[in-house]
Amino acid sequence: MNFPFYIARRYLVSKKSHNIINIISGISVVGVAIGAMALIIVLSVFNGFDRLVVSLFSSFNPSIQITANHGKTFNITSIPVDRMKKIPGILNITEVIEEDALMKYKDNQCIVTIKGVSEAYTGMSGLDTMMVEGNFTLQEGDKDFTVLGYGLASTLNANLQDYLNPISVYVPRRDASFSGGLENAFNTEVIFPSGFFQIQYEYDVKYAILPLRFVKKLLAYENERTALEIGLAKDVDQKTIQSQVEQLLGKNFIVKNRYQQQEILYKIMVSEKNYIFMILTLILIIATFNVIGTLSMLILDKKKDIAVLQSMGAGQKLIRRIFLMEGMLISMIGAILGLALGAVICWLQIRFGLIRLGGENSSFVVNAYPVYMQVADFVVVFITVMSIGFLATWYPVYNIKKIHLGQIKLD
Repeated sequence: MNFPFYIARRYLVSKKSHNIINIISGISVVGVAIGAMALIIVLSVFNGFDRLVVSLFSSFNPSIQITANHGKTFNITSIPVDRMKKIPGILNITEVIEEDALMKYKDNQCIVTIKGVSEAYTGMSGLDTMMVEGNFTLQEGDKDFTVLGYGLASTLNANLQDYLNPISVYVPRRDASFSGGLENAFNTEVIFPSGFFQIQYEYDVKYAILPLRFVKKLLAYENERTALEIGLAKDVDQKTIQSQVEQLLGKNFIVKNRYQQQEILYKIMVSEKNYIFMILTLILIIATFNVIGTLSMLILDKKKDIAVLQSMGAGQKLIRRIFLMEGMLISMIGAILGLALGAVICWLQIRFGLIRLGGENSSFVVNAYPVYMQVADFVVVFITVMSIGFLATWYPVYNIKKIHLGQIKLD
């Protein structure tokens, strides 16, 4: 067995001549453990929110989106769709037309973003899993339906059971002329809702999903499209497929993956996680100050042992290694206990949802704080705790001479 480790372990568990040293040692371990526990819990909660946000936006945002580099629309015939479908990993390609429009239901009206999608959208999107009323149906034979965001449906006070009053959709005509009245300035179509979805407030109050053929007719479009949305198979290399699509389309089109479509949001989430980690690390540094006090008092308490070790031939380096190992043991025990407690608390939250979001009638997407544990976070927290512990240990150990000069004379 390593001699410094053996002595350090004995010092850690043995009774000191002054009971206060035992108490301070225990406080040091508890402080490090609480800091490590807080770090792993907070990181796991942030991971849970990250996964929740990604899952919500993945229901609406495609794996890859193609838009025009210049202008709002592009001609669908200018894109080699058949060649893209042959790229391994691409399952679906949906044609999309987005435009602002006015929706009116009875006496209620509001400005919305209509999103016309081709039939492939149903198999690609996960929007059908986000339905809160009705079902995700856009077409039944010759009949067209719309799926509204829940906030938009509330604004219009839309009723799925009202088969007498459809929703009217208005968009300005390209050759609009107000001389003949407002009727001649807008294209108008009517449609019935089939269901309401709920993803995130920004989308819920803004979007209405409609069949592509309905929107083409409403806007008097032929081959114009505002975007192509690509659905990918699971466990494929998205970066490789994105690069292949970019090479195929050239510089006239912008190709974005799911993270690039919500780049600002994801950057904010990563920044928040990093800032919280740094704040908790500072708190952990304060907690490890107890280690400095513990080792300083332990060195004073063991001055006779140090003198005996010196008389037996122990040098300055060996004595320092003993107390350095003592401080690292305190940090390691605290880190392991903290990570273990943090893992247990995270598991309890995942299993039972102990800490909830809002009350029973809250409108949150999830009822309890989402938690997701990652091995990488445990490794990072352990390394962080041990690094801080080493720095806290190094100071009193390096200054053993200054702590006690009267009866200890090191080489």
